[in-house]
Amino acid sequence: MNSGAVDAKFEMQGTCPICGIKLTFRWQTDDIPYFGEVIHLGMSCQCGFKHADTLILSEQEPVRYELKVSSSDDLNARVVRSTSGTIRVPELGVDIEPGSLSESFVTNVEGILDRIENIVRMNKKWAEDESQLIRIDEILRAIRDVKSGRTHITVIIEDPIGNSAIISERATKRKLTKKEAKRLKTGIELL
Repeated sequence: MNSGAVDAKFEMQGTCPICGIKLTFRWQTDDIPYFGEVIHLGMSCQCGFKHADTLILSEQEPVRYELKVSSSDDLNARVVRSTSGTIRVPELGVDIEPGSLSESFVTNVEGILDRIENIVRMNKKWAEDESQLIRIDEILRAIRDVKSGRTHITVIIEDPIGNSAIISERATKRKLTKKEAKRLKTGIELL
């Protein structure tokens, strides 16, 4: 929902990094709940190259959300992750930290588990020894158990810029201390 700001749309041409032919850049401003003012970016080329992202223009207070996932209803809790948000699932030993190509997204807890499952399955192809394969199978089994309600987990999202959230009546929210916020990665690399 727009809070009265005028949405602006722009388009320009550039060179595709894949084929070197004309690339179309599009961007549009918007005002999104929990994110604030954003710019939606899109790039596309006739060769099939596409990239999209949303850049958050506002900065809030550093924040930490935590949700104890103990029912199937909790799997539906909305998760808003900005490019600077770190997602943690301690019971799985999983931290998803932002990097230089981090993308923001909106999903639910089950979608977070699906993302973790996809990454773990991909890593199974490159496992070098039996202990890695055992750990991978443990994580995959734990994800299945969470989805079926046999196991409980905690989902934590921490954001030093404050643009991430877990939207659930059962989620707890608190401001991060300066020390806590400083130790988090932001995904922003300065040259």
